[in-house]
Amino acid sequence: MRPDDWHLTEDVEDFLARAGDFLRSRPALHTTPLSVTDKLRTLGADAYGGRFPVLGRLERDGEVHATFYRFPSRGLNVTSLTAQQADALAAHLVALGHSLPSVTADQSTAAAFAQAWQRHTGATPTPRVRLHLYRLGTLTPPEPVPAGRGRLVGEQDHEHLMRWCREFASDVGEDVTIDAASWAGTRFAEKRYTFWETPDGTPVSMAGVNPMVGGQARVDPVYTPAHLRGRGYAGAVTVEVSRAALAAGAKEVVLYTNAANPTSNALYQRIGYRRVTDFVVYDFTYPTPEAG
Repeated sequence: MRPDDWHLTEDVEDFLARAGDFLRSRPALHTTPLSVTDKLRTLGADAYGGRFPVLGRLERDGEVHATFYRFPSRGLNVTSLTAQQADALAAHLVALGHSLPSVTADQSTAAAFAQAWQRHTGATPTPRVRLHLYRLGTLTPPEPVPAGRGRLVGEQDHEHLMRWCREFASDVGEDVTIDAASWAGTRFAEKRYTFWETPDGTPVSMAGVNPMVGGQARVDPVYTPAHLRGRGYAGAVTVEVSRAALAAGAKEVVLYTNAANPTSNALYQRIGYRRVTDFVVYDFTYPTPEAG
């Protein structure tokens, strides 16, 4: 594998013109890069705080075999690679002067890249989190359905929505500021949200859905305040947004879960989601330079 088989750009239109068909060929597995590049295409760098990522594609003889993206000062997100491809990418990024804090990929790719990065840089990889990727099979509403209904979130709910997004981010360990000034630049801004409300109109749970792209829609986030959990609200609101995504034309509806959370994994399987694969995030720790 030659390093020059990897082509890097910050031009999202050029990237999608060359790699868009590849990403759309496996929309469930490529849900994150599809969402990220579509958001960049429609909203520009302002969608990510004014930052354009480096976009890369592995291309030989006119055929794209893999892609990656990497925002400044953030980790690498890469599609499936063989061990040889992972080593070639690591060597190429080192030659270009990249220093990565982390890598996110499917389990085998992440492990192969982490080992390659360690060989080329001396950095020690440590797995931070493992995620299950689920795809909806046959939607199966929970029994019994909790009393209440789903309601689309409107402008009048914005403060409430931001508060719950802050609480969700804290729960999953995301270091992000979510307020009126920063909202547009967060990953939460572009989604369509639904509240599950009790019969008296009190919101008790929420679910968001990313814009549909490549025929797939991703449910994210799903959140119920801690004191309201265990009552079926998360399942009810997830069914509500999943059904809406299908009605809007989605061919595939997907979501991620933390593999270490048995409650959420059992919930999504009960309502019809089936596991596709696992993703892993590795953090890199670099050797401390010896004092001269």
